[in-house]
Amino acid sequence: MQTRTDLIEDLMARFPKVPPEAVIKEDLLRGGVAFDDSALTDNEDGEVKPKSYFIFSFDHRTLPELGTAALRRPPEEIVLTGGPYQLRRTVVSVRVNPQSPYRVQADADGMLRLTLDGRPIADVGLPPMPEYYRHKLANGKSVMEVAPTIQWGYLIYLTVFRVCQYFGAKEECQYCDINHNWRQHKAAGRPYTGVKPVDEVLEAMEIIDRYDTTGASHAYTLTGGSVTSKVDGLGEADFYGRYAKAIEERFPGRWIGKVVAQALPREDVQRFYDYGIRIYHPNYEVWDKRLFELYCPGKERYVGRELWHERILESAEVFGARNVIPNFVAGVEMAAPHGFTDVGEAIDSTTEGLEYFMSRGITPRFTTWCPEPTTPLGKSNPNGAPLEYHIRLLESYQATMERNGLTSPPGYGPPGAGNAVFSVSSFMDCLPAQSDTTVA
Repeated sequence: MQTRTDLIEDLMARFPKVPPEAVIKEDLLRGGVAFDDSALTDNEDGEVKPKSYFIFSFDHRTLPELGTAALRRPPEEIVLTGGPYQLRRTVVSVRVNPQSPYRVQADADGMLRLTLDGRPIADVGLPPMPEYYRHKLANGKSVMEVAPTIQWGYLIYLTVFRVCQYFGAKEECQYCDINHNWRQHKAAGRPYTGVKPVDEVLEAMEIIDRYDTTGASHAYTLTGGSVTSKVDGLGEADFYGRYAKAIEERFPGRWIGKVVAQALPREDVQRFYDYGIRIYHPNYEVWDKRLFELYCPGKERYVGRELWHERILESAEVFGARNVIPNFVAGVEMAAPHGFTDVGEAIDSTTEGLEYFMSRGITPRFTTWCPEPTTPLGKSNPNGAPLEYHIRLLESYQATMERNGLTSPPGYGPPGAGNAVFSVSSFMDCLPAQSDTTVA
């Protein structure tokens, strides 16, 4: 019987162009990691930066099923080094799965190790509690609740609208648990603001600016659920744009401003730019036409796949192609009941989408699918996509970028194994090392 160790070592040998760090990182992202109590945090009272649950749960179990990890949160991210594979510094977003063959635990000397199939494979570092997390807003709210940071402090993640107006089985994306995540945090009595007031965001950003003395934070992302009608009386572009306007007026040029939003008409995209946003993420989620219609029913109903793609291309006329970076959810191509059953066919489909955009100067990026248990696709695919799919995608991604003469996208920190801080997929770990890129 093949062990998980056998699987990763086989893939490392078969795909030598993909760094071994990325093989392990993708496996942790798709399947999660377990934590001994010795590796959990003391929440905001400790020395380790805790998981902030900034938009999705990114867990393989609901909060009531996580046991101690629901009370003493796991760390936001872990960093892996050393071990038998001689891993270079690798930052990985934490996705908790108590049944994972990967486990973070303390050894006899109190040092944290990542084990696989019971064997230590890496040293584990935890993110230190940033000074700005130790300071409260005037109303008592924590900076972590209002403006959490991820990617080892590189990115301030501003989920200013924590629910989505694509609601219910006929509209919600079939892999997305944003609405459930909001419900479970409210049910657990945790602070989880639905719509974040602009003045609270500014106050949190001011605290970060004051206490981030090393300048670790370089960018902010404005994001949240899709707006199909209005929030606070505003459509999507003006709702999210008002935050950018306030931030840029208060902190001109301090951070790279990014927004994750629907593929909007050009006049709305122009408003984003005028508000001060410099990178636009109109996420296309999955390339295949049939799967987009089935797995993103709200987006198909309100916009439609073809118009979505047209608007992505049109937005490059406003932001510049390099600064339009749509995300897709890597792995849902192979999600039952409708996805591809052959890895090669899934890769061919995804690569077709990469070529479509990259040949036009637009560089998509991706998040490794976490099959969250309350979503339809998570329920029917608890193990996610095969690890081979994720490794072959990295190889194809590298080749498609090289074929089109593209370099790593701006706003993601430095690329390269041992350098990358982007934590929810390994695409930055697999690109050639270079200095951090800025907005073109």
